[in-house]
Amino acid sequence: MAVARDLNGRDNHVISVIGDGAMTGGQAYEAMNNAGFLDTNLIIILNENEQVSLPTATVDGPAPPVGALSKALARLHTSSKFHQLREVAKSTKQIESEAREFASQLDTYVRGMVGGASACLFEELGLFYIGPVDGHDMEDLVHILKSVKGMPTLGPVLIHVITEKGKGYHPAEVAADKMHGVVKFDPKSGKQLKSKTSTLSYTQYFAESLIAEAEVDEKIVAIHAAMGGGTGLNLFQKRFPERCFDVGIAEQHAVTFAAGLAAEGCKPFCAIYSSFLQRGYDQVAHDVDLQKLPVRFALDRAGLVGADGPTHCGAFDTTFMACLPNMVVMAPSDETELMHMIATAAAIDDRPSCFRYPRGNGVGSILPPNNKGTPLEVGKGRVLKEGSRVALVGYGTMVQSCMEAAKVLEAHGISTTVVDARFCKPLDGDLMRQLGREHEILITVEEGSVGGFGSHVSHFLGLNGLLDGNLKWRAMTLPDMYINHGSQKDQIAMAGLSSNHIAATALSLTNVNWDSRLLLSLQI
Repeated sequence: MAVARDLNGRDNHVISVIGDGAMTGGQAYEAMNNAGFLDTNLIIILNENEQVSLPTATVDGPAPPVGALSKALARLHTSSKFHQLREVAKSTKQIESEAREFASQLDTYVRGMVGGASACLFEELGLFYIGPVDGHDMEDLVHILKSVKGMPTLGPVLIHVITEKGKGYHPAEVAADKMHGVVKFDPKSGKQLKSKTSTLSYTQYFAESLIAEAEVDEKIVAIHAAMGGGTGLNLFQKRFPERCFDVGIAEQHAVTFAAGLAAEGCKPFCAIYSSFLQRGYDQVAHDVDLQKLPVRFALDRAGLVGADGPTHCGAFDTTFMACLPNMVVMAPSDETELMHMIATAAAIDDRPSCFRYPRGNGVGSILPPNNKGTPLEVGKGRVLKEGSRVALVGYGTMVQSCMEAAKVLEAHGISTTVVDARFCKPLDGDLMRQLGREHEILITVEEGSVGGFGSHVSHFLGLNGLLDGNLKWRAMTLPDMYINHGSQKDQIAMAGLSSNHIAATALSLTNVNWDSRLLLSLQI
């Protein structure tokens, strides 16, 4: 944006605000390095609220306290007179070289006192460093921002601001996560109004099952990208502290780190939110799949995620993982199947694999003893209900909706088969061929984007001539759009993937002239 401003001949200010979490990923440094090289006017505000520590914290300890000295020096650095003196000291020929060198060293020393290794790093990238600044001292902060704004030839500058997440709201200040992600809560007490459920979350079932696998296989290790709580691997870390690795908010590195572990004989499980793995896809393709390394990807928050909205929606993982030649791609229909797929992934040692599971709680299925699953036969689905006319093939937890839809269809006299596909890749070709030959209607249902499981089924049906006859085939997927915040139930209805939508799709394909009001009522 700063470069575009210059190209368009404008003189407005461009300000980029980044959090300390950005400093654990490579793109922030790539951009700062580029900004330093271009030397165009750009103001970068780095907000450090100690939710994620800066890399320099491991070298010099915590960032220095923001006291009177740092405040004075920050004001000094942003004063126009100091800026002019600094430029003169470094460029004018009227000052002896010794004086210029002294001024330069003084500048470096003063700034180093305040910013430590951070200042040196940013200076090396070509940025003028200011800070640290108390982000809660409004008078001081406004003064500094106004001063920087008044320096038209400063070039790229980084203002290091220290804040406290949740400051001013006591319940957030004392909470371990500073109330980073909340459900409805009482404003006075801060108590979150969480509903009680009889089952655990899929995330917790994943963690407990992985622990069960690791109990009997010392080669199993776990990796996450600063999401120990979100992925459940904080539980794994408590049990196996030497076998759990937090690589920071750096999904690309998490993937390649796991690849290195796999290359040396370990059995890495890399747990990353579905939408977050998008950042590491190049590494999945080149560092894992191309090398055929047995990294196991646990894709949490797959599908619609309710209040987290479109930024966290795991819509695309089946599509981008199943197109890779060596990847085994699975999706459990319930928490028990999830445990079986964890065991399956642990047993696959000649290629990479992945399994996706949703945000939310399990359905109450009967769990295996000690939460340890049994490896499945790779590439084989299962028939849950046998019928003769309509075949509903669910992928992942959409199987539950298919079972509900079958009840609606049976109530209208439509004999229905329900299949749990289990695998998108390798696809169960024998089962798909059987379904295509023995049914009038075949519908695939998935909580994922166009190009996923349904596309693999249609590709198989087409290549094998099963679409050349009278078979009526439909794929039900997430619509080709981003779905906004809302309850997961409302989002499913908006996507047209509820059990009633599935039933209505099947009824519309039969030769019966159904009352349009019936079909409409099912689709609302």
